[in-house]
Amino acid sequence: MKQTLFTLLFITCIGLISCRKTGNDPNITQYDQTQIQNYINANGLTGMKRDTSHGDTSGIYYQILSQGSTTGRPLDYPDSVAFVLTVKSFDGKYFNTDTINLAHFNGLVGHISFGGPVLGCTKGLQSAIHDIIKYRGTRARLLIPSRVSYGVNGIGTGSSSNTGTRILGNQCLDYYINVVTSVDKYDDDLINGYIKKNNLTGFTYIGPGNRGRGIYYKVTTPGSGKGDVLTDVSSFTVSAYSGKFLNDFVFDPGPAAGAAAVSFTAGAYVPGVLESLRGQTAGAVVSMFIPSRLAYGRAGSGPDPNTGVVSIGGNTVLYFTGFTLATVTNP
Repeated sequence: MKQTLFTLLFITCIGLISCRKTGNDPNITQYDQTQIQNYINANGLTGMKRDTSHGDTSGIYYQILSQGSTTGRPLDYPDSVAFVLTVKSFDGKYFNTDTINLAHFNGLVGHISFGGPVLGCTKGLQSAIHDIIKYRGTRARLLIPSRVSYGVNGIGTGSSSNTGTRILGNQCLDYYINVVTSVDKYDDDLINGYIKKNNLTGFTYIGPGNRGRGIYYKVTTPGSGKGDVLTDVSSFTVSAYSGKFLNDFVFDPGPAAGAAAVSFTAGAYVPGVLESLRGQTAGAVVSMFIPSRLAYGRAGSGPDPNTGVVSIGGNTVLYFTGFTLATVTNP
């Protein structure tokens, strides 16, 4: 009886172990290949090619949607690269499309696999940008195997039933990648696209040769013309404003109605705010689009638990409306 029970337990353990794919399983390559082929068929994808950069070993499938200029040198691992991505796990439980705020990367090609502000910066993506995309300005779709994504363990938080907080083990990933030619140009395209989509008028562009290059601003109400004029060294208070991303998500609603004006001391605000308000006096109401280089740059900004302001990703354009100067004080 004991021998029979031991045999049954042994067989059960072997069965359980064999059901779980691991990074050392010699069949993980075929497992990923089957996942990708099934995904292509289920979603009716056409034009996907298999990567053969290193003898058909990566298992990545791709489609170049728009080819960037190939006249320059291809991207290499020591080079800096900026890109925007969307990423979805094959089971659909993780899907990030926030290309306006967090789904950006700006760093070295060889550091992509170290991670980024959202899930998806994997070894597979790093090799795909180096071996397949190669050139700035290229847009592509990538299907990347689990073994060069997050492997058997997956990544993220919460239970396996969570949606949007984790990628389960052995999940292949579906990407759209836009490798940016110039972050400044990308920001400008975003701003102009938003202005056109929302039929906005009356904005003044600050062009090359100026410190505020790339800003679009509109004085909706002129200041009183009395008192101090806002300069580099001014302190000022603001009675109202609303800060938004270009998907219209309000990341900072500004002071509540009837609340005390918010104080800004010299240098304690993003450079684009100063450049947009320069020369204004108390009472002025200004709206402004601030490119990322004059906002929080490549690093972005963490959340502020005191004000409720959310995280702002690197390379994020900011749009402030109704920025109302209450007072301006010069030393």
